[in-house]
Amino acid sequence: MRRKLAAGNWKMNGLSGALAEATRLADAHPAPRIDILICPPATLLSRLAGALKGSAIAVGGQDCHPADAGAHTGDISAAMLADAGAGHVILGHSERRADHGETDEDVRSRVRAAIAVGLRVIVCTGESGAERDAGETLAVVGAQLAGSVPDGMTAKTLVIAYEPVWAIGTGQVPTPDQIAGVHGFIRSRMIRRFGEETGQGIRILYGGSVTPDNAARIFAVADVDGALVGGASLKASSFSSIVRALEASV
Repeated sequence: MRRKLAAGNWKMNGLSGALAEATRLADAHPAPRIDILICPPATLLSRLAGALKGSAIAVGGQDCHPADAGAHTGDISAAMLADAGAGHVILGHSERRADHGETDEDVRSRVRAAIAVGLRVIVCTGESGAERDAGETLAVVGAQLAGSVPDGMTAKTLVIAYEPVWAIGTGQVPTPDQIAGVHGFIRSRMIRRFGEETGQGIRILYGGSVTPDNAARIFAVADVDGALVGGASLKASSFSSIVRALEASV
């Protein structure tokens, strides 16, 4: 059985005071029935890993450079993330693809770098509003999966997140049937590519305006193994409500 995962992506939010929110979350969930992950900005990564040491909450990064080291001012390698205490990294988020022009091949090279140092990866996929209106959702997601995910992945190293771009930060959420359709498609692609056992074991998260109010409805959808949560993960109270909704779905 796939263990559910609630992953919080703090994006470019959080100063030192935000560490207290994470420790409050850890105190509220000392022995969760699911996996919990927080991916803070790089400036907080090492301190957050220290603050959460011994807790049930894992820590991850939001991106990594494909090179091990070198003249790449402002970038962070996968080895640096691991050295700072990360066990996971989010790759190919729509905001990285849009703001920094990251291509599927860029994401694939980052995945390889992350896996090489022992990080688990969350590879993001998702279509724009125009692409959905044009009926291209599955074609877009399928191309991103094929181009962003390298061969040789396993259920222990790979998580897929479906984040419809048009829903991120907008309050709009696809219908349960729409979510089920995309998650079922992703599941079938993972099985076809990696085989039945691995494909069934890979977790598929939903992301895109997940809140305490809609979490239970989303988690009731087939092949939704948790959530990649943005703004609602910044406060212990709201993220805790989502964690509890996910635990209730187990």
